Amino acid sequence: MVDISSLPDPEDPETALAAVIALRRLADGLERRAVRSALRQGWSWARIAQALGVTKQAAHKRLSDIVASDDSP
Repeated sequence: MVDISSLPDPEDPETALAAVIALRRLADGLERRAVRSALRQGWSWARIAQALGVTKQAAHKRLSDIVASDDSP
């Protein structure tokens, strides 16, 4: 878990906004790896969506390219 007390102070926008970008990239990567693992374990898109707190359609639209990338050699 990330200790939010160690995050940059928003009063330093340059550092804080750089941290926002880094956190988004980290979260996106973790999400994609977790979804790939869930799909390999036989999870449905409905179950993945529920775990992410979004609709099935939203999860599939945003992350369905994971399935295609897994099919490549």
